[in-house]
Amino acid sequence: MQKINKKILLILLLVFSAITLQAKEQIIDINKDTMSRLEALQKLTKVIGTVEKYYVDDLKLNEIVNKALKGLMQELDAHSTYMDAKYFKEMKIQTAGEFGGLGIVVGMRDGALTVISPIDDTPAFKAGIKSEDIILKIDNTSTLNMTLDEAVGLMRGKPKTKITLTIVRKKELKPLKIDIIRDIIKVKSVSSKTIENEKILYLRVASFDKNVTKSLKKFILDHKDTKGIILDLRNNPGGLLTQAIGVVDLFVDKGVIVSQKGRAQAEEKHNATKANTITKVPMVVLVNGGSASASEIVSGALQDFKRAVIIGQKTFGKGSVQVVLPITKDQSEGIKLTIAKYYLPSGRTIQATGITPDIIAYPGETAHKPENDFSIKEADLKKHLKVELNKADGKKPKKDDKKEKNEKIIKKSDLEKDNQLNTGLNVLKALILMK
Repeated sequence: MQKINKKILLILLLVFSAITLQAKEQIIDINKDTMSRLEALQKLTKVIGTVEKYYVDDLKLNEIVNKALKGLMQELDAHSTYMDAKYFKEMKIQTAGEFGGLGIVVGMRDGALTVISPIDDTPAFKAGIKSEDIILKIDNTSTLNMTLDEAVGLMRGKPKTKITLTIVRKKELKPLKIDIIRDIIKVKSVSSKTIENEKILYLRVASFDKNVTKSLKKFILDHKDTKGIILDLRNNPGGLLTQAIGVVDLFVDKGVIVSQKGRAQAEEKHNATKANTITKVPMVVLVNGGSASASEIVSGALQDFKRAVIIGQKTFGKGSVQVVLPITKDQSEGIKLTIAKYYLPSGRTIQATGITPDIIAYPGETAHKPENDFSIKEADLKKHLKVELNKADGKKPKKDDKKEKNEKIIKKSDLEKDNQLNTGLNVLKALILMK
Protein backbone atom coordinates (compact mmCIF):
# COMPACT_ATOMS: atom_id res chain seq x y z
CA MET A 1 0.00 0.00 0.00
CA GLN A 2 2.88 2.36 0.93
CA LYS A 3 4.66 1.45 -2.33
CA ILE A 4 1.54 2.43 -4.31
CA ASN A 5 1.28 5.73 -2.41
CA LYS A 6 4.96 6.46 -3.10
CA LYS A 7 4.40 5.81 -6.81
CA ILE A 8 1.38 8.13 -6.87
CA LEU A 9 3.36 10.80 -5.00
CA LEU A 10 6.24 10.46 -7.46
CA ILE A 11 3.87 10.80 -10.45
CA LEU A 12 2.26 13.89 -8.88
CA LEU A 13 5.69 15.43 -8.26
CA LEU A 14 6.71 14.81 -11.89
CA VAL A 15 3.43 16.32 -13.17
CA PHE A 16 3.84 19.34 -10.87
CA SER A 17 7.44 19.79 -12.03
CA ALA A 18 6.36 19.62 -15.68
CA ILE A 19 3.59 22.19 -15.10
CA THR A 20 6.00 24.48 -13.21
CA LEU A 21 8.60 24.19 -15.97
CA GLN A 22 5.96 24.91 -18.64
CA ALA A 23 4.71 27.92 -16.65
CA LYS A 24 8.29 29.25 -16.35
CA GLU A 25 8.79 28.85 -20.13
CA GLN A 26 5.52 30.71 -20.77
CA ILE A 27 6.59 33.52 -18.43
CA ILE A 28 9.94 33.72 -20.24
CA ASP A 29 8.11 33.84 -23.60
CA ILE A 30 5.76 36.56 -22.30
CA ASN A 31 8.72 38.55 -20.99
CA LYS A 32 10.50 38.20 -24.33
CA ASP A 33 7.37 39.35 -26.19
CA THR A 34 6.93 42.30 -23.80
CA MET A 35 10.58 43.32 -24.21
CA SER A 36 10.31 43.05 -27.98
CA ARG A 37 7.21 45.28 -27.99
CA LEU A 38 8.89 47.83 -25.72
CA GLU A 39 11.99 47.92 -27.93
CA ALA A 40 9.82 48.46 -31.03
CA LEU A 41 7.92 51.31 -29.34
CA GLN A 42 11.19 52.85 -28.14
CA LYS A 43 12.48 52.76 -31.73
CA LEU A 44 9.35 54.54 -32.99
CA THR A 45 9.56 57.16 -30.22
CA LYS A 46 13.26 57.76 -30.98
CA VAL A 47 12.59 58.29 -34.71
CA ILE A 48 9.72 60.70 -34.00
CA GLY A 49 11.92 62.62 -31.51
CA THR A 50 14.82 62.76 -33.96
CA VAL A 51 12.58 64.08 -36.77
CA GLU A 52 11.06 66.69 -34.45
CA LYS A 53 14.54 67.87 -33.36
CA TYR A 54 16.63 67.72 -36.55
CA TYR A 55 14.31 67.78 -39.61
CA VAL A 56 14.99 70.75 -41.94
CA ASP A 57 11.43 72.13 -41.58
CA ASP A 58 9.81 72.94 -38.25
CA LEU A 59 7.21 70.20 -37.77
CA LYS A 60 4.95 69.96 -34.75
CA LEU A 61 4.70 66.63 -32.96
CA ASN A 62 1.06 66.18 -34.02
CA GLU A 63 2.01 66.63 -37.70
CA ILE A 64 4.78 64.02 -37.41
CA VAL A 65 2.45 61.50 -35.73
CA ASN A 66 -0.22 62.06 -38.42
CA LYS A 67 2.35 61.45 -41.16
CA ALA A 68 3.51 58.30 -39.38
CA LEU A 69 -0.09 57.03 -39.13
CA LYS A 70 -0.72 57.81 -42.78
CA GLY A 71 2.40 55.92 -43.86
CA LEU A 72 1.54 52.93 -41.65
CA MET A 73 -1.96 52.54 -43.09
CA GLN A 74 -0.70 52.92 -46.67
CA GLU A 75 1.81 50.13 -46.11
CA LEU A 76 -0.88 47.70 -44.88
CA ASP A 77 -2.96 47.51 -48.08
CA ALA A 78 -4.65 49.68 -50.69
CA HIS A 79 -7.92 49.93 -48.77
CA SER A 80 -6.71 50.81 -45.25
CA THR A 81 -6.21 54.51 -44.56
CA TYR A 82 -5.81 57.12 -41.83
CA MET A 83 -8.40 59.91 -41.77
CA ASP A 84 -7.51 63.19 -40.06
CA ALA A 85 -10.18 65.48 -38.61
CA LYS A 86 -10.79 67.33 -41.90
CA TYR A 87 -11.10 64.21 -44.05
CA PHE A 88 -13.13 62.32 -41.43
CA LYS A 89 -15.65 65.19 -41.36
CA GLU A 90 -15.86 65.29 -45.18
CA MET A 91 -16.43 61.54 -45.31
CA LYS A 92 -19.38 61.82 -42.90
CA ILE A 93 -20.92 64.63 -44.98
CA GLN A 94 -20.49 62.68 -48.22
CA THR A 95 -21.96 59.53 -46.70
CA ALA A 96 -25.00 61.31 -45.30
CA GLY A 97 -25.64 64.01 -47.90
CA GLU A 98 -25.93 64.57 -51.63
CA PHE A 99 -22.77 65.19 -53.61
CA GLY A 100 -21.66 65.30 -57.21
CA GLY A 101 -19.62 62.45 -58.62
CA LEU A 102 -18.32 60.98 -61.85
CA GLY A 103 -19.83 57.51 -61.72
CA ILE A 104 -16.64 55.46 -61.56
CA VAL A 105 -15.39 52.97 -59.01
CA VAL A 106 -11.62 53.06 -58.50
CA GLY A 107 -9.08 50.91 -56.68
CA MET A 108 -5.34 50.60 -56.20
CA ARG A 109 -3.60 48.04 -58.43
CA ASP A 110 0.18 47.72 -58.12
CA GLY A 111 0.29 51.19 -56.56
CA ALA A 112 -1.60 52.86 -59.43
CA LEU A 113 -5.03 54.48 -59.17
CA THR A 114 -7.04 52.22 -61.48
CA VAL A 115 -10.63 52.39 -62.74
CA ILE A 116 -12.44 49.23 -61.68
CA SER A 117 -15.44 50.18 -63.76
CA PRO A 118 -17.54 53.11 -64.98
CA ILE A 119 -21.16 52.85 -63.85
CA ASP A 120 -23.81 52.62 -66.60
CA ASP A 121 -25.23 55.94 -67.87
CA THR A 122 -23.13 58.16 -65.58
CA PRO A 123 -20.92 61.15 -66.58
CA ALA A 124 -17.76 58.98 -66.63
CA PHE A 125 -19.46 56.28 -68.71
CA LYS A 126 -20.69 58.85 -71.26
CA ALA A 127 -17.28 60.55 -71.38
CA GLY A 128 -15.64 57.27 -72.40
CA ILE A 129 -13.81 56.18 -69.22
CA LYS A 130 -13.05 52.45 -69.40
CA SER A 131 -12.29 49.65 -66.98
CA GLU A 132 -8.54 49.30 -66.27
CA ASP A 133 -7.78 52.94 -67.19
CA ILE A 134 -5.03 54.27 -64.91
CA ILE A 135 -5.72 57.78 -63.57
CA LEU A 136 -2.44 59.70 -63.72
CA LYS A 137 -3.74 63.15 -62.75
CA ILE A 138 -6.92 64.63 -61.28
CA ASP A 139 -7.07 68.13 -62.75
CA ASN A 140 -3.46 69.24 -62.18
CA THR A 141 -2.73 66.99 -59.19
CA SER A 142 -0.65 63.85 -59.67
CA THR A 143 -2.10 60.65 -58.19
CA LEU A 144 1.35 59.14 -57.50
CA ASN A 145 1.66 58.36 -53.74
CA MET A 146 -1.97 59.46 -53.28
CA THR A 147 -4.24 57.30 -51.11
CA LEU A 148 -7.43 55.85 -52.51
CA ASP A 149 -9.61 57.98 -50.25
CA GLU A 150 -7.73 61.16 -51.14
CA ALA A 151 -8.33 60.45 -54.83
CA VAL A 152 -12.04 59.80 -54.28
CA GLY A 153 -12.29 63.03 -52.26
CA LEU A 154 -10.72 65.03 -55.13
CA MET A 155 -13.04 63.54 -57.74
CA ARG A 156 -16.15 64.34 -55.76
CA GLY A 157 -17.46 67.88 -55.84
CA LYS A 158 -20.42 70.12 -56.58
CA PRO A 159 -22.77 68.93 -59.35
CA LYS A 160 -22.29 70.60 -62.78
CA THR A 161 -18.62 71.40 -62.08
CA LYS A 162 -15.91 70.25 -64.50
CA ILE A 163 -13.03 67.93 -63.74
CA THR A 164 -10.23 66.76 -66.04
CA LEU A 165 -8.76 63.27 -65.69
CA THR A 166 -5.44 62.41 -67.34
CA ILE A 167 -5.47 58.66 -67.95
CA VAL A 168 -3.10 56.01 -69.24
CA ARG A 169 -4.86 53.39 -71.38
CA LYS A 170 -3.56 50.20 -72.90
CA LYS A 171 -2.63 50.48 -76.59
CA GLU A 172 -2.74 54.30 -76.46
CA LEU A 173 0.61 55.88 -77.34
CA LYS A 174 0.25 58.80 -74.92
CA PRO A 175 -1.93 59.79 -71.92
CA LEU A 176 -5.48 60.95 -72.68
CA LYS A 177 -7.16 64.00 -71.15
CA ILE A 178 -10.89 63.51 -70.54
CA ASP A 179 -13.18 66.30 -69.34
CA ILE A 180 -16.15 65.20 -67.22
CA ILE A 181 -18.99 67.25 -65.71
CA ARG A 182 -19.87 66.06 -62.19
CA ASP A 183 -23.47 65.16 -61.51
CA ILE A 184 -25.71 63.49 -58.94
CA ILE A 185 -25.20 59.78 -59.49
CA LYS A 186 -28.44 57.87 -59.86
CA VAL A 187 -27.92 54.27 -60.83
CA LYS A 188 -30.51 51.95 -62.34
CA SER A 189 -29.16 48.84 -60.72
CA VAL A 190 -31.24 46.14 -62.47
CA SER A 191 -32.78 45.83 -65.93
CA SER A 192 -34.12 42.95 -67.99
CA LYS A 193 -34.51 42.08 -71.68
CA THR A 194 -35.39 39.06 -73.74
CA ILE A 195 -33.44 37.65 -76.70
CA GLU A 196 -35.19 37.94 -80.07
CA ASN A 197 -36.80 34.63 -81.15
CA GLU A 198 -35.45 32.89 -78.03
CA LYS A 199 -37.08 32.05 -74.71
CA ILE A 200 -34.05 33.39 -72.85
CA LEU A 201 -34.01 36.09 -70.18
CA TYR A 202 -31.17 38.64 -70.06
CA LEU A 203 -30.65 40.24 -66.63
CA ARG A 204 -28.25 43.17 -66.22
CA VAL A 205 -27.04 44.12 -62.70
CA ALA A 206 -25.04 47.38 -62.72
CA SER A 207 -24.41 47.51 -58.95
CA PHE A 208 -25.63 45.77 -55.80
CA ASP A 209 -27.91 48.25 -54.06
CA LYS A 210 -30.61 47.36 -51.52
CA ASN A 211 -33.25 46.39 -54.12
CA VAL A 212 -31.27 44.04 -56.40
CA THR A 213 -32.53 40.68 -55.09
CA LYS A 214 -36.14 41.87 -55.01
CA SER A 215 -35.94 43.25 -58.58
CA LEU A 216 -34.30 40.12 -60.00
CA LYS A 217 -36.88 37.92 -58.32
CA LYS A 218 -39.70 39.93 -59.92
CA PHE A 219 -38.16 39.75 -63.41
CA ILE A 220 -37.62 35.98 -63.13
CA LEU A 221 -41.17 35.32 -61.87
CA ASP A 222 -42.56 37.52 -64.67
CA HIS A 223 -40.83 35.24 -67.21
CA LYS A 224 -41.71 31.77 -65.92
CA ASP A 225 -41.54 30.32 -69.43
CA THR A 226 -37.86 31.22 -69.86
CA LYS A 227 -35.57 28.31 -70.71
CA GLY A 228 -32.32 29.98 -69.62
CA ILE A 229 -30.86 33.08 -67.96
CA ILE A 230 -27.93 35.33 -68.89
CA LEU A 231 -26.77 37.30 -65.82
CA ASP A 232 -24.59 40.24 -66.90
CA LEU A 233 -22.21 41.45 -64.15
CA ARG A 234 -19.71 43.19 -66.42
CA ASN A 235 -18.39 46.49 -65.03
CA ASN A 236 -20.31 45.85 -61.81
CA PRO A 237 -18.14 47.29 -58.99
CA GLY A 238 -20.06 45.55 -56.20
CA GLY A 239 -22.14 46.91 -53.35
CA LEU A 240 -24.02 45.29 -50.49
CA LEU A 241 -22.91 41.84 -49.32
CA THR A 242 -26.48 40.99 -48.27
CA GLN A 243 -27.67 41.48 -51.86
CA ALA A 244 -24.88 39.31 -53.30
CA ILE A 245 -25.94 36.54 -50.91
CA GLY A 246 -29.61 37.09 -51.81
CA VAL A 247 -28.90 36.84 -55.55
CA VAL A 248 -27.00 33.54 -55.23
CA ASP A 249 -29.80 32.24 -53.00
CA LEU A 250 -32.29 32.73 -55.87
CA PHE A 251 -30.44 30.06 -57.86
CA VAL A 252 -28.87 27.77 -55.21
CA ASP A 253 -30.86 25.86 -52.58
CA LYS A 254 -28.14 24.69 -50.14
CA GLY A 255 -24.52 25.17 -49.09
CA VAL A 256 -22.29 28.01 -47.86
CA ILE A 257 -22.47 30.93 -50.31
CA VAL A 258 -19.67 32.95 -48.75
CA SER A 259 -17.76 33.08 -45.46
CA GLN A 260 -15.98 35.95 -43.80
CA LYS A 261 -12.75 35.34 -41.83
CA GLY A 262 -10.55 37.68 -39.82
CA ARG A 263 -8.11 37.49 -36.90
CA ALA A 264 -10.24 39.37 -34.38
CA GLN A 265 -13.63 37.83 -35.19
CA ALA A 266 -15.20 34.42 -35.43
CA GLU A 267 -15.78 32.97 -38.90
CA GLU A 268 -19.10 34.14 -40.29
CA LYS A 269 -20.89 31.88 -42.77
CA HIS A 270 -23.84 32.71 -45.03
CA ASN A 271 -25.87 29.75 -46.26
CA ALA A 272 -28.29 29.23 -49.15
CA THR A 273 -31.85 28.20 -48.30
CA LYS A 274 -34.30 26.15 -50.30
CA ALA A 275 -37.17 28.53 -49.49
CA ASN A 276 -35.53 31.41 -51.38
CA THR A 277 -34.61 29.45 -54.53
CA ILE A 278 -36.98 30.28 -57.38
CA THR A 279 -35.44 28.77 -60.53
CA LYS A 280 -33.14 25.99 -61.69
CA VAL A 281 -32.98 26.83 -65.40
CA PRO A 282 -29.49 26.78 -67.03
CA MET A 283 -27.43 29.96 -66.54
CA VAL A 284 -24.40 31.81 -67.81
CA VAL A 285 -22.78 34.78 -66.07
CA LEU A 286 -20.85 37.49 -67.94
CA VAL A 287 -17.87 39.13 -66.15
CA ASN A 288 -14.84 41.28 -66.99
CA GLY A 289 -12.03 43.26 -65.35
CA GLY A 290 -14.61 45.75 -64.05
CA SER A 291 -16.49 43.08 -62.08
CA ALA A 292 -15.49 43.41 -58.42
CA SER A 293 -16.41 42.65 -54.82
CA ALA A 294 -20.09 41.59 -54.59
CA SER A 295 -20.21 40.65 -58.30
CA GLU A 296 -17.16 38.41 -57.74
CA ILE A 297 -18.91 36.73 -54.80
CA VAL A 298 -21.95 36.00 -56.99
CA SER A 299 -20.02 34.75 -60.02
CA GLY A 300 -17.51 32.82 -57.89
CA ALA A 301 -20.18 31.12 -55.78
CA LEU A 302 -22.26 30.13 -58.83
CA GLN A 303 -19.05 28.77 -60.40
CA ASP A 304 -18.14 26.75 -57.28
CA PHE A 305 -21.65 25.31 -57.05
CA LYS A 306 -21.41 24.47 -60.80
CA ARG A 307 -24.70 26.32 -61.12
CA ALA A 308 -23.59 28.60 -63.97
CA VAL A 309 -20.92 28.85 -66.66
CA ILE A 310 -18.82 32.00 -66.20
CA ILE A 311 -17.89 33.76 -69.46
CA GLY A 312 -15.72 36.80 -70.22
CA GLN A 313 -12.47 38.04 -68.68
CA LYS A 314 -10.76 37.70 -65.30
CA THR A 315 -12.38 39.88 -62.61
CA PHE A 316 -10.75 42.66 -60.56
CA GLY A 317 -9.97 40.79 -57.31
CA LYS A 318 -11.49 42.83 -54.44
CA GLY A 319 -12.44 40.43 -51.65
CA SER A 320 -11.63 42.18 -48.38
CA VAL A 321 -13.78 43.76 -45.65
CA GLN A 322 -13.16 47.26 -44.26
CA VAL A 323 -14.53 49.03 -41.18
CA VAL A 324 -14.24 52.67 -40.10
CA LEU A 325 -13.01 53.03 -36.50
CA PRO A 326 -12.74 56.35 -34.57
CA ILE A 327 -9.34 56.72 -32.82
CA THR A 328 -9.85 59.87 -30.72
CA LYS A 329 -12.12 60.50 -27.72
CA ASP A 330 -14.15 63.14 -29.56
CA GLN A 331 -14.38 60.79 -32.62
CA SER A 332 -13.03 63.51 -34.90
CA GLU A 333 -10.36 61.25 -36.42
CA GLY A 334 -10.42 57.64 -37.53
CA ILE A 335 -8.96 54.82 -39.58
CA LYS A 336 -10.43 52.62 -42.26
CA LEU A 337 -8.99 49.17 -41.61
CA THR A 338 -9.16 45.85 -43.46
CA ILE A 339 -10.36 43.32 -40.88
CA ALA A 340 -11.36 40.23 -42.88
CA LYS A 341 -11.45 38.50 -46.26
CA TYR A 342 -14.28 36.83 -48.14
CA TYR A 343 -14.02 33.13 -48.99
CA LEU A 344 -16.09 31.30 -51.61
CA PRO A 345 -17.83 27.89 -51.14
CA SER A 346 -14.68 26.03 -52.24
CA GLY A 347 -12.59 27.91 -49.65
CA ARG A 348 -10.71 30.06 -52.18
CA THR A 349 -10.34 33.80 -51.70
CA ILE A 350 -11.10 36.54 -54.23
CA GLN A 351 -8.61 39.08 -52.86
CA ALA A 352 -5.93 39.96 -55.43
CA THR A 353 -6.74 36.83 -57.48
CA GLY A 354 -10.23 37.47 -58.87
CA ILE A 355 -12.45 34.99 -60.68
CA THR A 356 -11.13 33.23 -63.78
CA PRO A 357 -14.00 32.53 -66.23
CA ASP A 358 -14.76 29.00 -67.43
CA ILE A 359 -14.72 30.36 -70.99
CA ILE A 360 -12.56 33.35 -71.97
CA ALA A 361 -14.33 35.77 -74.33
CA TYR A 362 -13.06 39.21 -75.30
CA PRO A 363 -15.11 42.36 -75.92
CA GLY A 364 -15.79 43.65 -79.41
CA GLU A 365 -17.88 42.69 -82.40
CA THR A 366 -18.51 39.10 -83.40
CA ALA A 367 -17.33 37.76 -86.72
CA HIS A 368 -20.35 37.93 -89.01
CA LYS A 369 -21.23 38.24 -92.66
CA PRO A 370 -21.02 41.91 -93.73
CA GLU A 371 -24.22 43.51 -94.93
CA ASN A 372 -24.59 43.90 -98.70
CA ASP A 373 -25.63 47.45 -99.54
CA PHE A 374 -27.66 46.14 -102.48
CA SER A 375 -29.64 43.69 -100.37
CA ILE A 376 -31.74 46.40 -98.67
CA LYS A 377 -35.39 45.84 -99.39
CA GLU A 378 -37.29 48.56 -101.23
CA ALA A 379 -39.72 49.15 -98.33
CA ASP A 380 -36.86 49.55 -95.83
CA LEU A 381 -35.00 51.93 -98.14
CA LYS A 382 -38.08 54.13 -98.65
CA LYS A 383 -38.72 54.24 -94.90
CA HIS A 384 -35.11 55.28 -94.25
CA LEU A 385 -35.19 57.97 -96.95
CA LYS A 386 -38.47 59.34 -95.56
CA VAL A 387 -36.82 59.84 -92.14
CA GLU A 388 -33.86 61.60 -93.78
CA LEU A 389 -36.27 63.84 -95.79
CA ASN A 390 -38.04 64.91 -92.58
CA LYS A 391 -34.66 65.80 -91.07
CA ALA A 392 -33.81 67.92 -94.12
CA ASP A 393 -37.17 69.74 -93.86
CA GLY A 394 -36.62 70.39 -90.13
CA LYS A 395 -39.52 68.17 -89.05
CA LYS A 396 -39.29 66.30 -85.74
CA PRO A 397 -39.66 62.52 -86.05
CA LYS A 398 -42.84 61.02 -84.60
CA LYS A 399 -42.55 59.01 -81.43
CA ASP A 400 -42.35 55.34 -82.36
CA ASP A 401 -44.04 53.30 -79.60
CA LYS A 402 -43.09 50.08 -81.36
CA LYS A 403 -39.41 51.06 -81.23
CA GLU A 404 -39.64 51.84 -77.49
CA LYS A 405 -41.19 48.43 -76.91
CA ASN A 406 -38.37 46.81 -78.88
CA GLU A 407 -35.78 48.31 -76.52
CA LYS A 408 -36.67 45.43 -74.20
CA ILE A 409 -35.55 42.96 -76.88
CA ILE A 410 -31.96 42.10 -77.79
CA LYS A 411 -31.80 41.69 -81.57
CA LYS A 412 -29.35 39.84 -83.79
CA SER A 413 -27.68 43.16 -84.67
CA ASP A 414 -27.09 43.81 -80.94
CA LEU A 415 -25.49 40.38 -80.54
CA GLU A 416 -23.17 41.06 -83.47
CA LYS A 417 -21.82 44.11 -81.63
CA ASP A 418 -21.17 42.21 -78.36
CA ASN A 419 -18.93 39.16 -78.66
CA GLN A 420 -19.15 38.27 -74.95
CA LEU A 421 -22.95 38.35 -74.93
CA ASN A 422 -23.11 36.37 -78.16
CA THR A 423 -20.73 33.75 -76.73
CA GLY A 424 -22.87 33.57 -73.59
CA LEU A 425 -26.00 33.01 -75.65
CA ASN A 426 -24.43 30.20 -77.69
CA VAL A 427 -23.12 28.45 -74.54
CA LEU A 428 -26.52 28.81 -72.84
CA LYS A 429 -28.34 27.33 -75.85
CA ALA A 430 -25.97 24.33 -75.67
CA LEU A 431 -26.69 23.95 -71.93
CA ILE A 432 -30.44 24.01 -72.62
CA LEU A 433 -30.08 21.29 -75.28
CA MET A 434 -27.98 19.15 -72.93
CA LYS A 435 -30.60 19.49 -70.19
